[in-house]
Amino acid sequence: MIGKITGRIEYRAADHVLIDVRGVGYLVYCSERTLAGLPGAGEVAAVYTDLLVREDLMQLFGFSTLAEKEWHRLLTSVQGVGAKASLAILGALGPDGVSRAIALGDWNAVKAAKGVGPKLAQRVVLDLKDKAPSVMAMGGSVAEALGDAEAEVVESAAPKKPRAAPAANANAQSEALSALSNLGYSPGDAAGAVAQAAADAPEAETPALIRAALKLLAPKE
Repeated sequence: MIGKITGRIEYRAADHVLIDVRGVGYLVYCSERTLAGLPGAGEVAAVYTDLLVREDLMQLFGFSTLAEKEWHRLLTSVQGVGAKASLAILGALGPDGVSRAIALGDWNAVKAAKGVGPKLAQRVVLDLKDKAPSVMAMGGSVAEALGDAEAEVVESAAPKKPRAAPAANANAQSEALSALSNLGYSPGDAAGAVAQAAADAPEAETPALIRAALKLLAPKE
């Protein structure tokens, strides 16, 4: 399994890039959002990858974060969602947007992706609601995950660039989810409350997120 590649971008197309890794060219398909974040031809890039293998087809898909990769794997586990639909959803919403949409049951947001109809969008939300907590707070870019050896490859091939910053409150969301789970709330309810609280206050720290989520989970009079 090819889990991540680092190399020089040979060319860019509408839905993929060709990355040269020490003389071997890898054709990597990406969402529009991921493609927009990659550097231009001739520059070095690193992407997490997922390899699709069928009898008559082998395709490599690239992602800028582990969260995006994990959502791709979860989305394609839903009946009727292929790689193309998954990339469309991720391109339209991004991993954080997918997390919020599923946690909040907002299938209309999923339906906004190109080629995704209302029935499929509803199925995605229903099938993945209880799986959202495991990935909704995942953070970290490929640049942050590069090991020392790979970093040396990048530095030798291109000028050093600043690393991308992680999501503002990814750790806070993860800690809030854990706290609510320890209090006995179901994964789906906890994920929905934390997603709503994080959307209302993107810069909130863990204690504030927990308080806001508990208010949302409190019985309505």
